[in-house]
Amino acid sequence: MSGRYAEELVDAGFAVEVADAPLLHDGLNAADLAHLLVLVEQGVVPERAVPRLAAVLCEADRTPAGEFGYDPRDGEVYNCREKRFAAAIGRDAGWLHAGRPRREAVRIALRLRVRRDLCDLVEAAAEFALAGARTAAAHAETLMVDQTYLQHAQPSTFGHYLLGMVAPALREVDRLGADLDGVDRSPAGAGAVNGSPLTGDRARTARLLGFADVVEHTRDAMWQSDGFTATVGHAAGLATTLDRLAEDLEIWSSAEFGWVRLAVGHTRTSILMPQKRNPYALTMVRGEAGVLIGRATGMLALAKSPSARSDNLILAYGEVPRALDLATRATRLMAGVVAELEVDAAAMEAALRGGFSQAADVAEHLMVTAGLDYRSAYDVVGVAVRRAAEAGLTGADLTAAHLTAAAAEAGVDPAELAAALGARDLSEVVDPARIVRSRTTRGGAAPDEVRRMAAACESAAEKARDAVRARRAGFDGAEAELRRRAAALAGPTDDGDPPRPGR
Repeated sequence: MSGRYAEELVDAGFAVEVADAPLLHDGLNAADLAHLLVLVEQGVVPERAVPRLAAVLCEADRTPAGEFGYDPRDGEVYNCREKRFAAAIGRDAGWLHAGRPRREAVRIALRLRVRRDLCDLVEAAAEFALAGARTAAAHAETLMVDQTYLQHAQPSTFGHYLLGMVAPALREVDRLGADLDGVDRSPAGAGAVNGSPLTGDRARTARLLGFADVVEHTRDAMWQSDGFTATVGHAAGLATTLDRLAEDLEIWSSAEFGWVRLAVGHTRTSILMPQKRNPYALTMVRGEAGVLIGRATGMLALAKSPSARSDNLILAYGEVPRALDLATRATRLMAGVVAELEVDAAAMEAALRGGFSQAADVAEHLMVTAGLDYRSAYDVVGVAVRRAAEAGLTGADLTAAHLTAAAAEAGVDPAELAAALGARDLSEVVDPARIVRSRTTRGGAAPDEVRRMAAACESAAEKARDAVRARRAGFDGAEAELRRRAAALAGPTDDGDPPRPGR
């Protein structure tokens, strides 16, 4: 036995919780300071105990988590804090429990931590979108063959392709912003389940901690986990978008494609083979996306619990911050990859011109000029493409004669098709550059439309980035003011340390 706890409980229970203490330490300090200020304002704490309690809390706030003395043999995280406070000021430490269960402090700490982590992730996602939009604009005219199932589909541009990755990233920015709104609500003053008469207006504690509002329902405030589950899911969703891009770029950076090259700083050399530079950055993004998918699944499993149980939140104290941190690292890495990516425009265009991605446009031309239904036109072009490929030709070599020769096999009258086509020149119909320029519909691949969309994405990303930076600054200001007020209650410290700002 270790004290009153079994060693196996310490090892598999309290040690697991205490391992998360560094993630929650700053938030726990802020939660305790705010609770003390409210209790003092409500006249709950005797005047003689106020400076002693404020001093010990301010001293804890100045102490780094690694030096605080969190020890699983003393129990979970808040047990460790209780022991330290009681050792310093005796029973006066007990006033801190008035109107508040220990889980309230930890719930607050988690929200304080996660709202900052969400700010970091939203900013990183916005920076990725910025990098993607700027690179897309630079490649609005870089011809490439778009692919489905890794097969040639239709002519496009690399800029248009890349914006297809920026758009879902910006949608995740919106979702994560909504998650931030949900997390930025205070559970303080909820009591055990139904509120407390000792702490007064719950909005007061929320303001001290810089929360935008309170969680309305007191029982929900203590036990909700759905918002954290959704947050990790959205972080995994963002990472999955990054993974799709990483997997494409890994293929396209191979010698077989040679369309793109990662900057040297995003690669790693082989230890044995001198010619190899491995796309290490893409490998890490792909692996991190897999880990985040696992964590999102784990959060759903934790949430499947009866109400008012701690198992769906105890493990979330570490899982949520770690998931958001990993997602932020992966997103920052992918932003760097996209910003510094080298694109071989000539190799992309050569692959485009070497295939038959014009086929659908040729079939539509037949439909319009020869009056064929699309399925018949499709069949004619399919036969013509097969024969051209067997002869070593490309899509750019297709002529009216090739189409007429293919008609009979496709079940179309050759004479009627020949009469409809005449000696019409198909060079513009099969020109990939002209095809791309024709895609002027909203969202299409025409260069001007790509540049328009890139500018809109850049503007949206900058707006999201600037907004979350301002929000973080608001958190910093509120927490700094909280510490200043608490320090005033404690009086001067022996070492003269000023109140510590937020993380």
